[in-house]
Amino acid sequence: MQWQEGIADPQLFDAEHFQHPLDDSASALKAYKQALQSGKEYLIDQFESGGSIKDILYRRAWLIDQLLTSVWQNTISSENVSLVAVGGYGRGELHPCSDIDLMILTPPRIDRTLKQEIEQFLTFLWDIGLEVGHSARSVKDCFNAARADITVATNLMEARLITGTEKLFHDMCKATGPKKIWPSRKFFQAKWAEQIERYRKYDGTEHKLEPNIKEGPGGLRDIQVVDWVAKRHFSASRLSELVDHNFLTLDEYKILADGREFLWRVRFALHTQTGRHEDRLLFDHQRNVARAFGYDTKDNSGVEQFMKVYHRTVRELGRLNEMLLQHFQEAIIYAKRREKIKPINKRFQIRNDFIEVCDNRVFKRWPFALLELFLLIQQNDRVKGVRASTIRLVRESIHLIDDKYRNDLRNQSLFLEIIRQPRRVGHELRRMHRYGVLSAYLPEFSVIEGLMQFDLFHVYTVDEHTLFVVRNMRLFEHGEHSDKFPLCQQILKEIPKQELLYLAGMFHDIAKGRGGSHADLGAEDALRFCHNHKLPEFDCRLVAWLVRNHLLMTKTAQRKDINDPEVINHFASKVGDIMHLN
Repeated sequence: MQWQEGIADPQLFDAEHFQHPLDDSASALKAYKQALQSGKEYLIDQFESGGSIKDILYRRAWLIDQLLTSVWQNTISSENVSLVAVGGYGRGELHPCSDIDLMILTPPRIDRTLKQEIEQFLTFLWDIGLEVGHSARSVKDCFNAARADITVATNLMEARLITGTEKLFHDMCKATGPKKIWPSRKFFQAKWAEQIERYRKYDGTEHKLEPNIKEGPGGLRDIQVVDWVAKRHFSASRLSELVDHNFLTLDEYKILADGREFLWRVRFALHTQTGRHEDRLLFDHQRNVARAFGYDTKDNSGVEQFMKVYHRTVRELGRLNEMLLQHFQEAIIYAKRREKIKPINKRFQIRNDFIEVCDNRVFKRWPFALLELFLLIQQNDRVKGVRASTIRLVRESIHLIDDKYRNDLRNQSLFLEIIRQPRRVGHELRRMHRYGVLSAYLPEFSVIEGLMQFDLFHVYTVDEHTLFVVRNMRLFEHGEHSDKFPLCQQILKEIPKQELLYLAGMFHDIAKGRGGSHADLGAEDALRFCHNHKLPEFDCRLVAWLVRNHLLMTKTAQRKDINDPEVINHFASKVGDIMHLN
C-alpha cells in the first residue's frame, strides 16, 4: 500500500522515545502505552474536528506500523523473517478498535531462538494493549492455506510488508497470486456466492432498524467485494480505476467513495463511543452517533434524519454493488462465451440471461418502458437480472416520472399489471424501490424511505416493512407454506382480486411519520390512488377500508377479551361481511 505524502504526523510517533531495551519492561511498557494513548486522543480530536476520515484511518495504521517496527527491531534478531499486515490493517483502514491482523512470514524451519523471539514480540504487544490477531507461516504454508480457503487467499491479497525481508514477502505474493491459485473466474464465483449467503443472513435487506454497517447489504463488505474482484482480475490498486475500465462513471465513483467515507465515519464513531469493536448500529448507539454527525438529538427527529441518510446511502451502495458485479460477470464469466441475444420487443432484449434496453434512447422515446421493464422480468423466467448499463440508464431517466407520467393511462395500467402478476410481485417491487422507480411513481412512498419505527413490533424501516408485508402475503399462495399457514392459503384463494390486498398492503403504513392517524391518512392516499388509476368505486373503497382498519383485528385479538360478546359484536359490526373479513 502506498501511503499518501504528508499523511503521517510527527505528533503521533517520535522514535527517540522508544530506545528503551525491552528487558527494561517498566519503562518500555510505559513509553509504548503512552504513545498508543496519545495517538488515540490525537486521532479522536482530528475526527471530532471534521478531519478527513481516510487520512485518520491511514494515520492510525501508520502509527501502529511504527510501534510494531520498533518492537520488532528490539526483539527479532533473525534477518530471514518478515512482519506483514493483512486484512483491513493491510489495506490501512484501521479503526480505533479494529483487530490488528498480522502474519509473521518465516523460513520453512523455525529454530528455537526465533520461536522464543516471536513469543516475546507477541506477548509485549498484548501487554501494551494491542488487540492482535496473528499467524506464523512459511511461503509454502501460505500457498496451502490460501488454496484451501478463499478467506485466507483474500486476506493475503491485502498483505502489506511492515518490516523484515522483502524477498520473502514478494515470494509469498507470487505464490498466492491468481496465476498460482484462485484464478479470477473461480475467485469471482466464490466471492459472489459468499455475498449471496451473507445477504441471506440479513434477510436480503439493508433497511433493518439496527443494521450491521460492515456485513449487511450495502455495507462496507459490499465495497470490499468489488475491490477484491477488481484487484484479482484487473490488478487494480484502487477503486477509481473502475472508471478507467468503464465500469463506473465519475459521478457513480463519487457516490461510491462518498458512501464508503460516510460508513467509515459511522464505524469510527461506533468504536470510539462503545470502546470496542462494534459494527452494529444498535438503538442504544444511534443517538450518540447521530450527535457525532451534528444532528440535534433532543428528540427522535435527529436520529430519524441521520438514519434516513444512512439508509439512502447503503441503498445506493447496494445498487452500485449490483451493477459492478454484473459488469464483472460479463467481463470474467461471459468474456469468452458466445453471446446469446433474444429479442423481447422493440424496446428490450435478453443478453446472456440479463434484460437490457435495445438502445440508449428507449426511455426517452418510450418513457412507459421504465415500468414495462419490471413487468417483462416477471413474465420471463429466463431473466436473471438487469444489465448494469440498463440499471444506469434507469437511474438517469428517473426525472421522466412526473405528474404527467403518473396520470398517463398507459403507465397506470402497467403499474397495476405488475401488481396483478402471478409471480415475483414482491421481488420486482423491491427492485423498483432499489432503482428509485417506486418512490418516483408513488411520491408518498419516498416520504417513508428509511423512516425509523421506534417500537417493539418492527425490525425494518417503514418502506422495507411495507415491501415485506406484500412479499409475505404473496408467500401464502405458495404450496410450500401450506403446512405453516393453511388458513391464510385457503382464504387467499377465496379473494377474487388479490391485487386489492397488495395495494392495501402498500398503503397501510404509507402515512407514518406525518402526525395524526396514519391509518386514516393512509386510507385517503389509497382512495386517491385507486380513483386516479380508474379502479371501480367498490374496489377503491375496499382498499381504503382495509388501510383504515388494518389494525382492527390486531387490537381486537391481542388487547381485548374475545370471550366478551360485546367485543365480538363490535368487531362484526365493523367488518360487516365475510368478504371484508377475508
